[in-house]
Parts: sequence; C-alpha cells; structure tokens
Amino acid sequence: MRISRLSSRSGRFVAAAALLLGVSVAAASGAGATGGAAPVRPGHATVVAADAAAPAAVGHTAATTAADPCGFVPAVPADDFKGIPQFDAKKAAQPYSVVFHTSEGDITVKALTSAAPCTTFSFRFLIDHGYYNGTHCHRLTTQRLWVLQCGDPTGTGSGGPGYSFNDENLAGATYPAGTVAMANAGPNTNGSQFFFTWKDTKLRPDYTPFGVVTSGMDVLQKIAAAGEDDQNGPGDGYPNDYVLFHHVRIHSDR
Repeated sequence: MRISRLSSRSGRFVAAAALLLGVSVAAASGAGATGGAAPVRPGHATVVAADAAAPAAVGHTAATTAADPCGFVPAVPADDFKGIPQFDAKKAAQPYSVVFHTSEGDITVKALTSAAPCTTFSFRFLIDHGYYNGTHCHRLTTQRLWVLQCGDPTGTGSGGPGYSFNDENLAGATYPAGTVAMANAGPNTNGSQFFFTWKDTKLRPDYTPFGVVTSGMDVLQKIAAAGEDDQNGPGDGYPNDYVLFHHVRIHSDR
C-alpha cells in the first residue's frame, strides 16, 4: 500500500496511492469538478509488477465522439483543478518535448504525440496550466519493478486533476528504461499521475506509454541509487532524495 510522507519529512499519514502486489488502502477523495455529469470516482493510481496478482479491474470506458476521441470526463479528486481539456486534433498533432527542472537535475522527455495523442494532449494541457510546478515525486520502487512515480499535487499518491480519460497505445506496450507512462486505477482511468522507468521494467500492457526520456537518465539513476524508505514494503517507498519539480515546461519540436 502507499503511505506518503509530508515534505517536511517529519510526519507520516496513510494515503491511497500506487499499489504493489495488488494491496490497496482507502483514499481520501477531494472535491469533484463542478457542473455536468456526476464525477467518476476512479479509485487509486496503480503500477503493478507483471508477476504480481492483478488488482480488481475498476475502470470504465467513457463514450467518445469525433470531437472528443479521448473520453475526457469529470472525476474525483479534483486537486488544483484547472478544468477539463477540450480535445483539439490540430494541437494534439504538434510534436513537443517536456523539460522537467527538478531539484536533482533536468530530465527531458519526447512526447509520443502520434502514438498517444489523447495522453500527450492532456499532459500538455496540465503543463500549460502550471499543474506540475512545485509538485514532487512520491514513490520510488527498487525491487520487481523500477519506477519513479510523480504527478500528484497532494504528494500523497491519492491526488488527481478532476478528470479522467481512456487508455491508448497499449497494443504490445513494453516499458524499457526511459519510458514515461500513465499510472492508473484500472482501465481508462488516466489522470495526472505518471511514472518514469529508470531501469527496464516488466509490466502488463496496462499503462499508456506516452513519452521517452531523451536526456536525464543519469538524474533518474541518481535518484534511484539514493534509495527509498521501504515504508510500503521492501523496495517500495518514498524516495530518499526529495524530487521536486521546480518548473515543468514545453519545448516545441520542429
């Protein structure tokens, strides 16, 4: 289960978060998006090793239209709510990279806009609204799977942006070192949480890959080498190095 530590590193509290071995804890949900249909409650963001027991599927498939092929729907929690993306196919097709200016060094990621247009469109939407600035990575795993998980403004592993959307780019998905993919709570429950693989990792093809690290693997490996505190179990905990996103910015690729 996920137990997150306060950024002061002096207090601890139980929170819903990414799961290992299919174990979960109850989440404290935030306020949902206002207006429209009742928000979907997706559950807990999840990254599970390929050889672990699969958690019960709690996902949903949102209806899609020509205008919205992604299935963006309200969801709770809605932490630091910035609105719900309105898909724009022309903008979604524009190639871009992301630079994460972190407390441990810079990481640059090339977005897979052709393979995962909905996910990269959502990611760009959140970055354009400053969603990830000032947030930190809340989970590092060092046994069975090798991921650094980030993207929760609450820093607990239970947070979300107030909407969810459908999976994509899963056929034959693999997760070699340098993959950036979405954490989720079951099929079609993507939100804001994502993970970097800092080492080749075997996962079921359940997590939308949407980016590739083009520089900064040394930063990820430095974070991994510092270890984690095992607070969720052996090899799964809060990173010993506090990984803060000072600023996350888009760089347009030509």
